[in-house]
Amino acid sequence: MTRTLIKHALASETAMDNILVEGWIRTRRDSKAFSFIELNDGTSLASIQIVADAGIPGYEDIGKMTTGASVSIHGKLIPSPGKQKWEIQVASIRLVGTAPDSYPLQKKGHSPEFLRSIAHLRARTNLFGAVFRTRSRLAAAVHRFFQERDFVWIHTPLITASDCEGAGEMFRVTTLDPLANNKNHEEDFFGKAAYLTVSGQLEGETMACALSNIYTFGPTFRAENSNTTRHAAEFWMIEPEVAFCDLEGDMDLAENFVKYLVRTMLDDQSGDMDFFCQFVDKGLRERLQHVADTPFVRCSYTEAVDILIKSGHKFDYPVSWGINLQSEHERYLTEEHFKSPVTLYNYPAAIKPFYMRLNDDGKTVTAMDVLVPGIGEIVGGSQREERLDILMDNIKRLGLNEEAYSWYVDLRRFGSVPHAGFGAGFERLLMFVTGVTNIRDVLPYPRTPGHCEY
Repeated sequence: MTRTLIKHALASETAMDNILVEGWIRTRRDSKAFSFIELNDGTSLASIQIVADAGIPGYEDIGKMTTGASVSIHGKLIPSPGKQKWEIQVASIRLVGTAPDSYPLQKKGHSPEFLRSIAHLRARTNLFGAVFRTRSRLAAAVHRFFQERDFVWIHTPLITASDCEGAGEMFRVTTLDPLANNKNHEEDFFGKAAYLTVSGQLEGETMACALSNIYTFGPTFRAENSNTTRHAAEFWMIEPEVAFCDLEGDMDLAENFVKYLVRTMLDDQSGDMDFFCQFVDKGLRERLQHVADTPFVRCSYTEAVDILIKSGHKFDYPVSWGINLQSEHERYLTEEHFKSPVTLYNYPAAIKPFYMRLNDDGKTVTAMDVLVPGIGEIVGGSQREERLDILMDNIKRLGLNEEAYSWYVDLRRFGSVPHAGFGAGFERLLMFVTGVTNIRDVLPYPRTPGHCEY
């Protein structure tokens, strides 16, 4: 008999004389004549109630059917007198896998810190089940957004010889003996120094300059020794790139993208969104609705710095023109000054990577960041420098290896076009739409300094 997923059983329009469900027991309550079992298979936040009469086939194992045990149940889907629409009257029950008293999820109310220590089991809890189902739905929404707009999904390499951001915070990939401190890259697997990628942008640009509209969506890596709630060593990035596009078009695309994902969450009918609003962040729905309904304010970096300086607010990091804005500055702008999502643009050239287009003032570049309440920066992008002479000047000024970037420079030699794109951290988007405040709790298996379990 074909298994029915619990989410489909709960959504059924009619009763069923024959149904097979399988899952893990959340709770069990016994009386002399029957037992109530709350069964969940991970397909929905809601569990289904199972009513098993004493004497049915398999009931002799009811004592072993404890919290965490897995069971297979055949019976009838019938109207429930309780809060749920349906319950299952059991015809036979089979114990599949036992869970002894040492099962760590016997009790409810475990802290996120404890659950991170058992990442292989935490998806069985309501919170993490909801988070990882949402992660799947949001990933599907990312693809829908771009596919509906004629973008081509490009798989860019995870192993690279170039540093897109120029920060040097990269993981080395090598087959040489690490204890030998061997820096002779010619003897290494690729014959040169190779690293885990921090971004697929540069490779994405080459594809956009052939296919017009592309996006990448995959894992990226940063060897940044940071233990904040917003940073992880392995995370996923969404990076569209558009040919014949300027900064204005880039900002339009980023705003539409964020609104699309927010509306996807607001339209969620699974119950997971309701769970986040009730147990994670009671103001979540109102904040997301505000983002969905409100045009994003556009403000230059220079104007933003002036606002912050004149605010009279005491920041932990002092504000002056030319600094990288911190999360506290970004949140002040979105939550207190504008009370709206904000797109900042035209940042100082000195704090941005070499590939961003230089403005006519010679001091700023066509960079933009989308800031949202509760998180701060959620998207960062720019129009790229399409002028060969200026790009070469940037590479030389920063002391980058000209040969290593020769392929990238070729785009400016052979049919150069204005183009632009952005990067959006998938986990930060998830934090924003779920209200979860720690990036470790939206990654199935988080990788942070000192932590690489599993």
